[in-house]
Amino acid sequence: QVQLVESGGGLVQAGGSLRLSCAASGSIFSIDVMGWYRQAPGKQRELVAIITTGGSTSYADSMKGRFTISRDNTKNTVYLQMNSLNPEDTAVYYCYFRVRVTSGWNNYWGPGTQVTVSS
Repeated sequence: QVQLVESGGGLVQAGGSLRLSCAASGSIFSIDVMGWYRQAPGKQRELVAIITTGGSTSYADSMKGRFTISRDNTKNTVYLQMNSLNPEDTAVYYCYFRVRVTSGWNNYWGPGTQVTVSS
């Protein structure tokens, strides 16, 4: 079994910054893609950013230049540095890992962490 634990969400004023973290633990052979998604009230879950094992990154257009995704493979952890936050970034943020376990590759999601940006 694999568990994901997120941290770093909270309330911030517009223009502020937050750093999210998500660590995986359990029966992990390796981790392929790590990423962050978010879901605002009344909206579908959307991609924020992903990062591959080799460090290649991809961002949703509205996050480019403001958000930075990174990973520490030694700690099975992914980070999301969010700068210049605005109220439209208010959402529950979920981390995502594609993990190789004994039975093959599985997708895992964190429980979500709330980010609220006040105007």
